[in-house]
Amino acid sequence: MTHTPTLYIGLMSGTSLDGVDGVLADFTNGAIRTLAAAFAPFPPELRAELMALQAASPNELEREALAANGLALAYAECVRALLPSAAGPVAAVAVHGQTIRHRPELGFTRQTNNPSLLAELTGIDVIADFRSRDIAAGGQGAPLVPAFHEAAFGKPGTPRVVVNIGGIGNISVLHGDGRVTGFDTGPGNVLIDLWIARHKGQPYDEDGAWGASGTVDATLLEILLDEPYFRQPAPKSTGRDLFHAQWLDARLAQCPGVAPADVQATLTRLTALTIARAIQGEGVKPDAVYVCGGGAYNATLLRDIGAALDGVKVESTAALGVAPNRVEALAFAWLGWRFATRQPGNLPAVTGARGPRILGALYPA
Repeated sequence: MTHTPTLYIGLMSGTSLDGVDGVLADFTNGAIRTLAAAFAPFPPELRAELMALQAASPNELEREALAANGLALAYAECVRALLPSAAGPVAAVAVHGQTIRHRPELGFTRQTNNPSLLAELTGIDVIADFRSRDIAAGGQGAPLVPAFHEAAFGKPGTPRVVVNIGGIGNISVLHGDGRVTGFDTGPGNVLIDLWIARHKGQPYDEDGAWGASGTVDATLLEILLDEPYFRQPAPKSTGRDLFHAQWLDARLAQCPGVAPADVQATLTRLTALTIARAIQGEGVKPDAVYVCGGGAYNATLLRDIGAALDGVKVESTAALGVAPNRVEALAFAWLGWRFATRQPGNLPAVTGARGPRILGALYPA
């Protein structure tokens, strides 16, 4: 009798553009176990090119194809770091790709990637392109993690909220009765990172220290909060297509003279308030809010979220047994397992798709 491999590798490179998070996971009998984790940073030139490809630019088709090849090399490096921890064959590598356009209202999303090259480099089946099928079915194609959050973190009878704060923020509201709702809330780290990179040359605000050193500017905050996306009903999703340097600069021009540290404090508060208001709008009283993604390491941001939620406990998903920097990669490993076992990966109540769909496309080794 042939043993069906239950080991999957999940790879995630998100809107923060720092590199690739990878996990090796075991889904024996449908349980979710993380066996190992790895991180492969992007070379500076690849990160710069992926950032440039977020907007229209000359010769972008060729440049995107070359960047996809560079991504495949980074993905393969992450896979090689994980393989020594595998006690048996790995069924597949499930890879999200790097989002460079997300326009569900126009019927497409683009996660640049070269899964064929990754299959060639690793000798393992690759499952990729998870978002397109949901969009083809009339959905947003995002967020896809709420189904995984329910499977990994849901507790019957206990409402709880999982917040992923990468470049973009998104919430998964686990109502405790089987219902799951969620959507992208708006900027997560994207504006915070942009501002500190511009003024201090640092990739992120470590522990939110710079944001904590400033004072929130109430006028600027109101201008930022006036963005129509925040009032748009769910299902909804967003990305760097909306929240980018030009978006921020246009609003700063309406409120000149704010000190850089105060802008950082205000951007941190913007992320916290939009997340908190999104949670309150779902009408749930959670036992706690569990945060994953890079934002989980920003103490100022977590304090601001807790304050905006009137003291609801806010902590990282480490309290639920999964380190915050592993959750998204684990989610895509799980989505790869769902694809291989022909189970749907989307939640129509979250994305707005016409129904459950099996997500992904297979690139055999």
